[in-house]
Amino acid sequence: MNLPEIHLRPLAYEQNLQQRKHGVIDLVVMHCTELPDLEAARAMGERIRYPQSVSGDSGHFYIDRDGRTEQWVDIGRIAHHVRGFNEKSIGIELVNRGRYPDWLHAEKQCMTEPYPEIQIINLISLLSWLCSTIATLHRIAGHEDLDVVSVAASNDPALTVRRKRDPGPLFPWNRVLSALPLERLTPRS
Repeated sequence: MNLPEIHLRPLAYEQNLQQRKHGVIDLVVMHCTELPDLEAARAMGERIRYPQSVSGDSGHFYIDRDGRTEQWVDIGRIAHHVRGFNEKSIGIELVNRGRYPDWLHAEKQCMTEPYPEIQIINLISLLSWLCSTIATLHRIAGHEDLDVVSVAASNDPALTVRRKRDPGPLFPWNRVLSALPLERLTPRS
């Protein structure tokens, strides 16, 4: 399988992110942007959320619906994409609406946008390359597997919803896992 062309598009604050050695990386975390398009994700990623380090939330790689693959953060740097797992993981974001724009609305938790074939093909190619490049990489998880916090629903504070549900029920876990030497990490494993 050929590596998709990776378009380097570093975030303005990439140099502010803490460096790390590849040997500490053992996990890939799958996300979906839960935004309408790649440019909305870019605008969100450029926002400074951590004044002490002058950085924000983002993944390392983004794959658009047409398969375009961009790298926003070098894998030798720690991106902020999932609480408690950033130091040892690579974050991959797939452009997908998810629950947008009603992320926390109790009656709008269903994720219905399928992942296009070219997006999954390029994801598997990218993951295959990462596995061949980083010897310590052996696990994969969804954001929803690692961030299991519930919060008050935006439409009714008496109700709770999951804060993170990505990559969601339409992500082809069986296909991805059967193509790669990665073990799925879940809260139970």
